[in-house]
Amino acid sequence: MVEPRKKLPGRHSLFWKLAVLLVGFCLLMIWLSWYWGRYIETRNAYLNAEAHQVLNGYAAQAEQAWNTGGQRGIDQWLKQVRLQETGWVGVIGSDLQSLGSTPLTREQSQRLTFMRGIDWPMSTRQKTVPWLKIAFPGNPDAGSLVIELPERFKPGRYAWIGQILTNGLIPALFTLLLCVGLYRLLIRPLNQLREQANAWRADRLSSRLSPQMTERRDELGELNRAFDHMAARLHSTVQVQQQLLRDLSHELRTPLSRLRVACDSEQTLPELRERLSREVDGMRRLVDDTLQLAWLDTEREKLPGEDIQVVALWEMLVDDACFETCWPSRQLRCDLDGECWVSGHLNTLAQALENILRNAIRHSPPEGIVRLDGRREGDDWLLWLEDQGGGIDGGDLERIFAPFIRLDGARPGDGGFGLGLSIARNSLRLQGGDLWAENTGQGLRMIMRLPARQA
Repeated sequence: MVEPRKKLPGRHSLFWKLAVLLVGFCLLMIWLSWYWGRYIETRNAYLNAEAHQVLNGYAAQAEQAWNTGGQRGIDQWLKQVRLQETGWVGVIGSDLQSLGSTPLTREQSQRLTFMRGIDWPMSTRQKTVPWLKIAFPGNPDAGSLVIELPERFKPGRYAWIGQILTNGLIPALFTLLLCVGLYRLLIRPLNQLREQANAWRADRLSSRLSPQMTERRDELGELNRAFDHMAARLHSTVQVQQQLLRDLSHELRTPLSRLRVACDSEQTLPELRERLSREVDGMRRLVDDTLQLAWLDTEREKLPGEDIQVVALWEMLVDDACFETCWPSRQLRCDLDGECWVSGHLNTLAQALENILRNAIRHSPPEGIVRLDGRREGDDWLLWLEDQGGGIDGGDLERIFAPFIRLDGARPGDGGFGLGLSIARNSLRLQGGDLWAENTGQGLRMIMRLPARQA
């Protein structure tokens, strides 16, 4: 069996940000180890400015002693310098012979072949102290100063400082910068998400994440948007449940008050029984509709679908409506044909269409016409049910879908609890559809969008 090919992370994935940060850090550390180490080693290999000044000064003094006193002047000057420097000091001519009265020994002559210039690099690993040759500044061909490098001028005396910087402080600084980058990239967003979760845990459901958090285009942005959406849905659900409880308690007060009045009245037993039965049935319907609306509002999973022929469903609903309302079937018309098949949940769709039909009959005149029609649009069917009830104000076209909303006086007729259209809309949305309303000039048109049957 061939395994599915794994997809690489997206361009804005957190993986690439971390990869760039870590690769950049590694390359920077490699460059630092090479460049800074080489820089420190180079700086430690050359004589400093003080050494240049002192040694060049010695060469100038030797030239002056030679010009003024010759061999005797060189001897006197060497005597003075050797009181200041512990290493070997000499003055030689262009033939590599001593300009003083004391000739060079064989060992000293051999050392002259390994002399270094004052501007040459000095090896810090060399065990022997180097000899430096510094030509007379006025007449380089006349002679040169040869001096064993004084210990105080030896390079690399402070090399340990460079090693500490190279191997300790600077890597620690860059590691700290890496930690700061990781903190800004990962830890700070997670801390903000934790604070937001604590706010939601404290029942502050209206609190939202900042746009900076939700507009991120990586995995953390997706997580933030999911949390924010979850909080919004939870806040909306809590508000709906609280509103349903308030509306239900308000709606129950009226039948309970009538029951109290009926119990305190002097009605006969059959009349009292009829009144009690009617009020109890009304409260039962109210409770059932409220519970169903609460379930539909909290249920987020799409209901399982099946193929439904709308014309057959309409005929069944028309039979029930004619029996309940005594309307003749000729006033409940359907202009659809048998090709109208939708995909949905049969019982839920039947209840939604029944609620819309009852609402249309309730608000239509006795001789009015209720008509069902529709058309195919792409992968959906648009179905609409029109009545002749006169319509409603444009500002109320969305309000009628809120629970317990009844536009008293806006349209003729009464009855119901104002839950039918809310239940119908939520039912259709759980089937992948939708429901909205618009005025036709003569009445109200309820438009339903439902997925068409799959070929």
